[in-house]
Amino acid sequence: MKLFDTFKNGIGKENPVFIQLLGMCPTLAVTTTATDGMAMGLATTSVLLGSNLVISLFRKVIPDKIRIPAFIVVIATFVTLIGMFMHAYAMSLYKSLGLFIPLIVVNCLILGRAESFASNNKPVKALADGLGMGIGFTLALTILGIVREVLGAGSVFGFELFGEAFKPAIVMILPPGAFLALGVLLGIINWIGQKKANNA
Repeated sequence: MKLFDTFKNGIGKENPVFIQLLGMCPTLAVTTTATDGMAMGLATTSVLLGSNLVISLFRKVIPDKIRIPAFIVVIATFVTLIGMFMHAYAMSLYKSLGLFIPLIVVNCLILGRAESFASNNKPVKALADGLGMGIGFTLALTILGIVREVLGAGSVFGFELFGEAFKPAIVMILPPGAFLALGVLLGIINWIGQKKANNA
């Protein structure tokens, strides 16, 4: 598989959220605003890039029997670094994302890519996969955050879109709104995919 194909798979046909339904905990929990969704996506992308690279570099050294604990240690190291960076330079985002920053360690997307891809491929290909999956994850969380913020607060990235007459649907920034918005987006994506398949 070519390097560009590996990269674009994560954005399109293997999108971790819209196609594989991975990482649902942060997807549903932190996407109350577009900013939070994008920040969580970028943090996850950084961890994916770092962990994929290190695991790929050491894939022939890590014994099979301890590969999962070794992967988790590598992932946890990068999550700690990202958490410290956000705490130092983006305190408002750090407070907003809260507990979900350390929970990146157990995000099934990151461990899944480490196990299925990075541990079986060379570093450059592992980086391409991590970047593609990370961008796909970030796009999905940002889109979901935009939908929820527009409907639930009448704004996008903090900028007001409507006048005082607008009545926001508060449910959209509550947990049920996350399920509703994700369900509608998945329905639209599946409908588009079906139409493309029928026209092919």
